[in-house]
Amino acid sequence: MTLNQQKLEKFFQSMWLDYLALNPDADKIHQLFNQKDHVKNDHIAIRTFGLPGIHVEDIAQPLVDLGYVEMQSYHFEQKNLRAKHYSHPTMPLIFISELIVESFSTATQALIKQLVTQIDLNKVPCNDFLFSGRHWELSTTAYSQLLQESEYAAWVAAFGYRPNHFTVSINDLAHFDNIIAVNEFIKDNGFILNVSGGEVKGNADSFLEQSSTMANRIKVEFCDGQLVIPSCFYEFAFRHPLANGKLFKGFVASSADKIFESTDNTNTIINPSEKRRARAA
Repeated sequence: MTLNQQKLEKFFQSMWLDYLALNPDADKIHQLFNQKDHVKNDHIAIRTFGLPGIHVEDIAQPLVDLGYVEMQSYHFEQKNLRAKHYSHPTMPLIFISELIVESFSTATQALIKQLVTQIDLNKVPCNDFLFSGRHWELSTTAYSQLLQESEYAAWVAAFGYRPNHFTVSINDLAHFDNIIAVNEFIKDNGFILNVSGGEVKGNADSFLEQSSTMANRIKVEFCDGQLVIPSCFYEFAFRHPLANGKLFKGFVASSADKIFESTDNTNTIINPSEKRRARAA
């Protein structure tokens, strides 16, 4: 194993542990699969704000330095996002998206820029930046303001830099050969799937079928209180072969657009006074 390969293995293990801390359902599902199969990861997704120093290309650079190659660009008009995916010969795909900040109101732009000024941009090229979490102070009021315009913006503000989801490669499972069977297995074990656009996003004609759980809801600390909000989700992907017999290794924008909604949920705010009473008890 090369030095870069060792670094990537360590990188993914650290990301996985950070992800499980926010999405305990993923650990439960992973263990259920492992009773029958060894789970292989198809891809990991990361979110960012589209501002200087933290664009997709900026936060992807450490991965490029370790052998990843930029493959394809995507645009999500309704959600005001752009994205790229990166490929490596032996490691999972990486999908990185960013919010097109200038598409939003002046107030929201100002808020996001104020958050980003708190990032030490010298840390962006470090290998651990992509699982380093939140780099700014954030209030419940600011979170709610962002949520009104963009669930994506609110998610990045709340969680910062860490994997938004990992993805089970159905093609590499020995006991499941299609996404419908996987979805039934997930539901039979008590987990809720994202049904936006249907349980299965995509089809054989687009060469990619995807589904996902709804994000775990966890309690997050803010500078003036707590929020119980959606964190991360677990995805499942089945890839179909192209005319040359090789599996499709890209992404389908219309399907990814619906997958983004796996973190869209009703939020429960715990105000500061309730927080103080809970601690006093």
